[in-house]
Amino acid sequence: MWTDYKDADIHFTIADTRFHTLNFVYERFERSIPSHSHGNGSYEIHYIPQGRGRALIDGVYHEVIPGTLYVTGPHVEHAQSPLLEDPMCEYCIYLKTEKRRRSASSFSAGEAELLSVFENTPFWFGQDTQKAGTLMMEIFEELQSRRTGCIFQVEALLRQLLVSLVRNYEDYENHEKNGRPKAAGLSAASDKTAFIIEEYFLYEYRDLSLEDLAARLGLGTRQTERLLQRQYGKTFLQKKAEARMSAAAILLSDPSRSITSVAEDLGYSSIEHFSSAFKNYYRISPRQYRKEGVYHSFPDRRESG
Repeated sequence: MWTDYKDADIHFTIADTRFHTLNFVYERFERSIPSHSHGNGSYEIHYIPQGRGRALIDGVYHEVIPGTLYVTGPHVEHAQSPLLEDPMCEYCIYLKTEKRRRSASSFSAGEAELLSVFENTPFWFGQDTQKAGTLMMEIFEELQSRRTGCIFQVEALLRQLLVSLVRNYEDYENHEKNGRPKAAGLSAASDKTAFIIEEYFLYEYRDLSLEDLAARLGLGTRQTERLLQRQYGKTFLQKKAEARMSAAAILLSDPSRSITSVAEDLGYSSIEHFSSAFKNYYRISPRQYRKEGVYHSFPDRRESG
């Protein structure tokens, strides 16, 4: 089951930061999501109301159970896989932030404090104790009903959600923090372009093509290649290999799956072709990768550049 709202660009400002909500997704997971990260100013808020699974975040596995809440901010690598006997369901909200020119006298100290805690916690994982999950479900109900005043209500709920997140952070004395410095957000147009690119490589790794991506962006293939180089420092083929191999690694971590089925899911014509590509990328065969339990530590075995 999949529900998403991509066109509800609801935006609001806290202190000197503009929040754009580019995507709202609800999904019952019967597939694994490969390792990926988002760019400057990007945050994903994940809430699991039911089901179980695992999340791999910056190389560390976390057990996902009902009531799990986690936030992945800029450049935080994350992947997730469901427990097939009890697949997890997830509400996910994708936010982009953009700095605005506002004098400190135009907003309250409370706003500044809230924003500071949120921006300085680019990763958090734990059980929701502040009803953030309830707020996320109310947001989806509003988007589905489209009743009068829906946009205003969702904006208000999003503000409450940020307060709830920060209170969750503060409620855990030993919560996990990542001290990466915050980065300025991109323009709204750049946000949308980056979102299209990231979503394409994340969900459609089986049938990636430069022509298809260019068409979605409304650009030519050469323009698209230059855009990828500028934003990610990689060519299309490098991004394609990264997406497929990240998916391969997370799929191979499921011992119930055969290597042949993994190769088929990734769109390879044969297990030999898949094994060759995997070994070129990770310097180890899929069979050795699984046998040695490499996926438990998930090291970066890729070639530099």
